[in-house]
Amino acid sequence: MSAHFPSNRNILDVLGIIFLSLCLAGVPCLALSAGGRDCLRAGDTCSSDDTCSPRLRTLRQCVAGDGSVKLGPGARNQCENAMTALLSTPLHGCQCKRGMKKEKNCLSIYWSLHQSVLHGLSLVESYPYEPEERGSDYVRLASIAAESEVTTVNRCLDAAKACNIDETCQKLRTEYVSACIQPSARSGPCNRPKCNKALRKFFDRVPPDYTHELLFCPCTDTACAERRRQTIVPSCSYEDKEKPNCLAQLRICKADYVCRSRWAQFQYDCQPSEQSASGCKQENYGACLLAYTGLIGSTITPNYLDNSTSNVGPWCSCAASGNHREQCNDFLTFFHDNICLSE
Repeated sequence: MSAHFPSNRNILDVLGIIFLSLCLAGVPCLALSAGGRDCLRAGDTCSSDDTCSPRLRTLRQCVAGDGSVKLGPGARNQCENAMTALLSTPLHGCQCKRGMKKEKNCLSIYWSLHQSVLHGLSLVESYPYEPEERGSDYVRLASIAAESEVTTVNRCLDAAKACNIDETCQKLRTEYVSACIQPSARSGPCNRPKCNKALRKFFDRVPPDYTHELLFCPCTDTACAERRRQTIVPSCSYEDKEKPNCLAQLRICKADYVCRSRWAQFQYDCQPSEQSASGCKQENYGACLLAYTGLIGSTITPNYLDNSTSNVGPWCSCAASGNHREQCNDFLTFFHDNICLSE
């Protein structure tokens, strides 16, 4: 008789229950993942420890594909024990820096422990990144719904001029424009992965005083709005002849450590609240803007939907969502009807 192995989904459910039980026991969910330790260093420390290292290998098998099958009939217990033990190591509470040199490596360590945490939760309680230390005068910056702030000054043109004066902004903007411009009809489409990588580099490394003025500058005419929409070169970075299904794009995103982390950050920092004066549950509109720009260059890159409004969203559709139409609409609503963004 063949052995019955629990599915990875069941194991992820169990691991998620362990995490949530700690929250119910009085430990704040956010505190469980906000220790501020570097995941790369925590991973090195664990790998050199005879007790920690085998438990981390076990947990990675638990959350990777059909890896739990290799653990044998006692897979569920092994996975539970491994996660419980690792919660008391430096791995628990470790974080990564957005745009860091080995970001993917760092995030892979984080998600080995936290992959189950987000399973089944519609809104996250934490994400892998350290709080941004980059300062910015957010009172001066225009919001996405900035039509009411428009003056006779062309803020979009001024933002472009300001970027050209700053060495870092000008250099990285030139890099992504060069990578994202389609050479010609004969030479075929642009190199989208290269374009998106350059876009992420720009928004991760250039101060928000420049990036946010370029991206969120207010417009009164369609020519200005189209220039603003073209800030991230949509024809190369994500647009196609037909819009893909949003849930398919989200699945691709969640399979990538960087995109999954950016999406988690966006959900947390841009979580709306009608009771909040800012419209944001976390009461930090600046953090929401940073999280929004973190999605640019991913499979769910958001942008202005047209050149006549300030509505934003990813280039996708829910038309072919079938029984998952409601889930798909919820995803789009987080962009289209999010008061944390629009307020």
